[in-house]
Amino acid sequence: MPPPPPQIIRVVDLETTGPAPPAHGVCEIGWQDVALGADGRWDLQGEGGARLVNPGRPIPPVTQAIHHILDEQVANEPLWHDVARAVLDPWPRRVALAAHRADYEMKFCTPALTHNAQWICTWKCALRLWPDSPSFSNQVLRYWRKPEGMEHERGLPAHRAFPDSYVTAFHLRDMLNEAGVAQLIEWSNLPGLLPAVRQGPDRGKNWHEISDESLAVQLGDRDVDVRFSAETELARRRGGGAVGRQTPQGRLFED
Repeated sequence: MPPPPPQIIRVVDLETTGPAPPAHGVCEIGWQDVALGADGRWDLQGEGGARLVNPGRPIPPVTQAIHHILDEQVANEPLWHDVARAVLDPWPRRVALAAHRADYEMKFCTPALTHNAQWICTWKCALRLWPDSPSFSNQVLRYWRKPEGMEHERGLPAHRAFPDSYVTAFHLRDMLNEAGVAQLIEWSNLPGLLPAVRQGPDRGKNWHEISDESLAVQLGDRDVDVRFSAETELARRRGGGAVGRQTPQGRLFED
């Protein structure tokens, strides 16, 4: 009997004309697979890839200034619905899809195109696993963490679909080896748990350092991640868990 196909998680990254479909469209998709090895460890697999997509509308100068994709480069490329399914639902069947700030990709990669795939958001998982990072962008995590095995030039230029998916794949690999698939999916299905207060007079403080009055203000914030983090801190104060950066002493109690 041939061995079963490996478990695959496909990391994807999109370059688009803007953030809000259907008003905006995809102009490039990139991907890089991460696979579970026979030794029980996850690692990058294959060369990955990218392809340009005709977004069906002009690319605004504001977004061209980010990814530098020109209208004439995509004019003769296939449309998104002719490209998406083959990339998002490959064979061997992937366990999940992943992206950095996956909520953005999920707006374009609908359940019909992904065969109802589960998603891992490496941004949300980084908040949980690496709360001491100075920032949680894909590129800051890259230079703060310096993932083993990453080829510097292969991850450039930033803000293009393949290089960004390649960089994200290294974050995902290390997250999977630290926490596992089920835990990453669970975290990804919740709002982001911010390790510190994002704005206001308490900006940069750990949640446990702010007053009850300040916490009440954060509970009314319009941002879902801020509210969720404040609600989690409120639950901690009422005896229901922890939020924010752990102290070394706290980690000892967990171990």
